[in-house]
Amino acid sequence: MNIEQARFNMIEQQIRPTNVSAPEVLELLGIVKRENFFPKEQQSLAFFDTGLPLAAGVISLSPKLEARIVQEVAAKKTDSVLVIGADSGYLAALLAHQARHVTVMEAVPEVKSLAQDNISKNGITNVDVQWGDALKNTNFANFDVIVVTGSLEAVPENLQQQLNVGGRLFVIIGKAPVMTATLVTRESELFFNTKALFETSVPALTQAVPAPTFTL
Repeated sequence: MNIEQARFNMIEQQIRPTNVSAPEVLELLGIVKRENFFPKEQQSLAFFDTGLPLAAGVISLSPKLEARIVQEVAAKKTDSVLVIGADSGYLAALLAHQARHVTVMEAVPEVKSLAQDNISKNGITNVDVQWGDALKNTNFANFDVIVVTGSLEAVPENLQQQLNVGGRLFVIIGKAPVMTATLVTRESELFFNTKALFETSVPALTQAVPAPTFTL
């Protein structure tokens, strides 16, 4: 398999057509080697338009969704980033190349270890992978960017409050089969702007609790 040709095809045939056009994002996809975040038996599949099994039943995000997230949150060199749900570590690695520091919170120990190993072996030093439930742990300082890698049924209020003014929260809201990728921007201390970006469908965040339902 020609890895570089597969990477080129992924960028040109999957990612560009899904409204990812920012030159810095497309360039980054060539710098951070996605295949290095998967075991050898999966490396030939790392460029396919699909999620791949990681550990403990967790499925990775697809390449085009990872690229779209990076474009939408537009992290800057001065930004601190929180990623909720470690995935393979690849998304955190992409964001780490753009931001000052990335904190990753993962509630599944096996996935936390996998992502931490991938981050380490790829020589990325500004990512901190922690075990825990970021939906319940509110002892963080605020962040400029927050990304939730699994779907939720509603935007958590505590995550909005953890944004600095000007900060962006990317979260996928809804239930299968149709969910909405959403970007929440904190315009001021009191005002949040919520923008629906595109429709997609991903598994629920591992530690997410379904919204209560009411019956008569």
